[in-house]
Amino acid sequence: MARTSSTETAIKNMLIPLVQAIGRSGKLIYLLIFLIVGFLVYQFFTKSSESSTVEYNSALIEKQIKSVGKLVVTEGHYAEVITYKDQQKYFMDFITFEKKALIVANADVLVMYDLRQLKYDIDEKNKTVTLKNIPEPELKINQDLHFYDVNQSRFNPFNAQDYNKINKKVKAELTKKIEKSSLKSNAKNRLLSELSKILILTNTMGWTLKYDGREVKTDKDIELKIIN
Repeated sequence: MARTSSTETAIKNMLIPLVQAIGRSGKLIYLLIFLIVGFLVYQFFTKSSESSTVEYNSALIEKQIKSVGKLVVTEGHYAEVITYKDQQKYFMDFITFEKKALIVANADVLVMYDLRQLKYDIDEKNKTVTLKNIPEPELKINQDLHFYDVNQSRFNPFNAQDYNKINKKVKAELTKKIEKSSLKSNAKNRLLSELSKILILTNTMGWTLKYDGREVKTDKDIELKIIN
């Protein structure tokens, strides 16, 4: 805006003395010509300056969105202890072969938002940024199992099927624990923080941020209209 103001002042300082001089000479036709030329010059410089400002703002907003476009990861660590039992029965349940173990599971859990998949549209004419796609969170569980007090029979030993069952059971228990914890809400807060950077920049520049056809004005709007 400072650049536009200085351009206007320079044009005025150049044209006003000319208009006054022509007016004193009494040649009205020249006065009209100078006024028309002066108006056209003024329009050219002011519109050119406004256009370049919009293009600069557009480039800055796009740069900010690209800087947000990264993998946002929230980490957590969980532990789970389960007892696994299995029985093989023969001869109408008269003979039973049992196996059991105490399993301690340690897990590193990641909640990820891949903002590299964020899609957007920049409308320079209407000074609007529209967010089109916010990626869903991805849950990744890396678990490490330790077996204790293992009891098994030669006729019912631990096998690959048992380990698959144990893995599924541990993962299910960990997922329940994660849902009750603050890990996902912490991940949402990090996502909110990243998207707020776009909102702050658009507001500062007098642009409008939209998602799903609705205007986003505050962090609360991001939370209610985009994240939830």
